Amino acid sequence: MRMWKLILLLSITVLFSQEQIQVGNLIMENVPEIPEAVKARTQQYRNVRSASFRSWNPTGSGMLISTRFAETSQLHFVEKPMGIRQQITFFDEPVGGGRFCPDPQQHGFLFSKDIGGNEYYQIFYFDLKDGSHRMLTDGESRNGLGPWSNSGAQFAYTSNMGNGTDMQIYIGDLKGSEPRQVVSEPGYWVATSWSPDDSKVLVMKYISITETYLHYIDLKTGEMIELNPSEETIAYGSGAFSKDGKGIYLTSDEDTEFKHLRYYDLTTKETQLVSGHIPWDVSGFAQTDDGKHLAYLSNEDGISKIHLLRTKDFREITLPELPVGDIGGLSFKNDSRHLALAIDNPRTPGDIFVIDIKKKQLVRWTKSEVGGLNTNKFILPELIHVDSFDGLSIPAFLFKPDKPGPHPVVIYIHGGPESQYTPYFSSTFQYWINELGLAVLATNVRGSDGYGKTYLKMDNGYNRENSVYDIGAFLDWIDDNPDLNEDKVAVFGGSYGGYMVLASMTHYNDRLAAAVDVVGISNFVTFLENTKAYRRDVRRPEYGDERIPEMRAFLEKISPNNNADKITKPLFIVQGFNDPRVPVTEAEQMRDVIKANGGDVWYMVAMDEGHGFRKKVNRDYYYNAVSLFWEEFLLK
Repeated sequence: MRMWKLILLLSITVLFSQEQIQVGNLIMENVPEIPEAVKARTQQYRNVRSASFRSWNPTGSGMLISTRFAETSQLHFVEKPMGIRQQITFFDEPVGGGRFCPDPQQHGFLFSKDIGGNEYYQIFYFDLKDGSHRMLTDGESRNGLGPWSNSGAQFAYTSNMGNGTDMQIYIGDLKGSEPRQVVSEPGYWVATSWSPDDSKVLVMKYISITETYLHYIDLKTGEMIELNPSEETIAYGSGAFSKDGKGIYLTSDEDTEFKHLRYYDLTTKETQLVSGHIPWDVSGFAQTDDGKHLAYLSNEDGISKIHLLRTKDFREITLPELPVGDIGGLSFKNDSRHLALAIDNPRTPGDIFVIDIKKKQLVRWTKSEVGGLNTNKFILPELIHVDSFDGLSIPAFLFKPDKPGPHPVVIYIHGGPESQYTPYFSSTFQYWINELGLAVLATNVRGSDGYGKTYLKMDNGYNRENSVYDIGAFLDWIDDNPDLNEDKVAVFGGSYGGYMVLASMTHYNDRLAAAVDVVGISNFVTFLENTKAYRRDVRRPEYGDERIPEMRAFLEKISPNNNADKITKPLFIVQGFNDPRVPVTEAEQMRDVIKANGGDVWYMVAMDEGHGFRKKVNRDYYYNAVSLFWEEFLLK
């Protein structure tokens, strides 16, 4: 009887230890309850806001912006500089888009949203005259907002409504007409611009970040004409018809390492280089409605710089001094005088500013709340470069606490992989630095965008693990830095950065103390087979085609779940259940193999999220849990 009771007690203990705990829509395993002290300490950092520009009001003053007051980011109207933010949309899910119709008689805008992070976005029209909204797409396919026609009678968008796989171009209107398909070729297509007379639409076919094609479609004949055909593989970043319709402004890396701004003459078929004197990518541009001025952004070693040109001779015009930071959202008002942009930096959350290009004045339109924190105490990063195993220089940004070291370190690895870390406002980083005493090293390993197309392709296919070896070089650099604690180093990253976290643990387990993997790839073969169909062909040029036996064998060989026996340090896996990019099965199989090996793994899945957490209640709990994880495994 006593033996029976002992067996029963042991069975109950095992069952309880493996029991899933649910908090709201979060289901967790092995994640301790968040102490009240942690919740209280993070509260201010969790209650910061930011604002991003969406659209100028075409009928007068004011603009649409996006910000969060409750659980999710919604659209608000701001009538004047520092005016009250009047919330317009009130949905449980975050709202994207927010593009005013150019026709002043309409008084409305397009927006998009999905359900639970599944990224099957639907397009809606919001009518400001009566506060109503209606869905303009089928409610089932994945749709992406494109530009309004200049008259406001129609809008272009991309959709996989045809076969669920190919993202093709359609034209819609507000009358409820059947969508007109204008691109039926297979592939991933997006619309970027309408010609001034609305007779043509500029479209881009995306193969990979280093291979894209521009075409324009004659809407009367249906003819699609390739722009600037070339035997060279070219990456176009963006494109727009000039306001006089005689040419097209575009960014491309043709004959260069970087995506420069160019002007393509539709008559002569000649291209004029505009930003060739800047050896960096142009990340975006905008034109005035009268076509006399053009503004563009250069991304210079991760730092944004803005330029204003006179289009008749491409002469640069002096602008007022701007706050240093990450700049985006360029958009001229229809008066051809006021330029909206959003700026943020590690001490200032994203806010909207407007430049009066005539008076050369900068006016602030929003000032986002920072939870009562003194952001002057927030830490600014230092740009460093580290030589990797093959001598390649790898950039990173180092945040260090303002007190003596040596400090524990969190190595942050961005996703993409064709993305780039730039110094932006992160209350999470600042909490780790100021409250926990952690240093944060935000890396841009090979394969990151912003450093030229050669650097961008250095991790493709069979070179995948070379980017992991870059993390080894940063570990060596930490070893040689007396301000940093080489015995207390962790890795943190999401999506592809999550793969990098897992791979770093399999390669450098003895040199790392802990790791946090957010929506990460654990096996490239299962990832490519299970990611949504519309994504597979655009991912294979980067990772390799798993249908080729030799590549499949290589991908299986390097995949973290097949090397999980090398991981003995604590791992925290975070996932959205509805993730269409990196399916939840990637997280589950990694969790299961770590558990089978007797490893220490925390696991959190949000049932109402996708590729990352967008709802505040989930995000707060997740960040608090990560802070608790650091305290337990990095600070003790």
